[in-house]
Amino acid sequence: MVVNEKTVLVFGAGISGIGAVHLLEAQNANVILYDGNEKLDHNKLREQLGSGSRAQILTGNLPKEVIEKLDIAVLSPGVPTDLPVVEQMKSFQVEIIGEVELAYQFGKGEILAITGTNGKTTTTSLLGEIMSRYSDQVYVVGNIGNPYTLAAGRMTEDSITVAEMSSFQLETIVEFRPRVSAILNFTPDHLNRHHTMEAYVNAKKNIAKNQTEEDYCILNYEDPLTREFGENVRAKVLYFSSQRKLEEGIYLDQGEIVYHYEGKHEVLCHVDELQILGTHNHENAMAAAAMAAVFQVPMDVIRKSLKEFKGVEHRIEYVGEKNGVVYYNDSKGTNPDAAIKGIQAMNRPTVLIGGGYDKGSEYTEWINSFDGKVKKLVLLGETREKIAEDARKAGFTDYVFADSFQSAVETAISCAEPGDAVLLSPACASWDMFPSYEVRGEKFKEIVNSL
Repeated sequence: MVVNEKTVLVFGAGISGIGAVHLLEAQNANVILYDGNEKLDHNKLREQLGSGSRAQILTGNLPKEVIEKLDIAVLSPGVPTDLPVVEQMKSFQVEIIGEVELAYQFGKGEILAITGTNGKTTTTSLLGEIMSRYSDQVYVVGNIGNPYTLAAGRMTEDSITVAEMSSFQLETIVEFRPRVSAILNFTPDHLNRHHTMEAYVNAKKNIAKNQTEEDYCILNYEDPLTREFGENVRAKVLYFSSQRKLEEGIYLDQGEIVYHYEGKHEVLCHVDELQILGTHNHENAMAAAAMAAVFQVPMDVIRKSLKEFKGVEHRIEYVGEKNGVVYYNDSKGTNPDAAIKGIQAMNRPTVLIGGGYDKGSEYTEWINSFDGKVKKLVLLGETREKIAEDARKAGFTDYVFADSFQSAVETAISCAEPGDAVLLSPACASWDMFPSYEVRGEKFKEIVNSL
């Protein structure tokens, strides 16, 4: 991609947008940093860009005369592609790409990329640790919180990039091509943005669209949609399974993770040797191991990494035991399917804190997964009435409302008895109360640790 002396709009003034501006200016582009939020402080944005930046800053409405002179627009992941202003740019023949595509165009080295509704962050973190034992030039980027654009300028031909890719990031790729890709699963999520399950799934499938027969795609055999997708991928497909022994692939056999593919047969470890709980995490471990194995990472490096990996903050994270009650932070359970995994990992009566920002999800399947474990459900946020209605229909009535996050946690604490667990696993995004699930999880830990 040639951006030299072209006029490029970076849409979105968050950290990935700032990274995009730096990357473009290094390629001698004329950059405009734009955000629809007119309340943003221009002086603070200028400070973030640094004294060497010549980028123009615009907020609020984007004037037509600006759109007319644009060559390219780079959308940050949080910017929907069907916004009227984006449609207007398309009508003026402005080339529309995303932050990931921009970073890919100017980054170097090999890419291993992971998507899926749930398990992305755990799999990405684990694969990042495996690859960091194997190489000293590893970048872990993407939806995990480290913008790809910030790292791309430092990459060399020897770099290895491990990228967590969301559906938002994948819907705007053009040439992005990972050496190894993985799709962990598909369950309904972000339907407020994508509108239909089909559009959401298709965005995720983009991860493999530019791969060739020289590349690898790792897929979940137990998910009907990913198994079917494997029949239509140009890349070599390797399946993982937690439920059956595969003729070729990576699978669980009597508790052992077995890699059996392209003439190699290795027992990597027993799941009891892992420090991460639950079948879903066994699947994440298999996906990461398979990605590393097809990249020719030595099995001993993979084995050691699997056994030493401690998991991801905010994902069924043990916070502590207070007065005989064990507390778990699963703030990253931002949709019903992820929150089901949190419930399934509990092995004692549980007081559950749920609710938050409405992403258009249905909650019946989540409530049905309580399976006698949940003794009380504390509901808060934008979705509390909707979840309560689904709970009543499912025959679950042991719920109570809270008006704030603090009161929700305090209510859960008061309902718990010695031998119980208190689990924050909201099944919803945090955006009605917090800027991110991380901030929500930190607040939960702060309250618990103050007991």
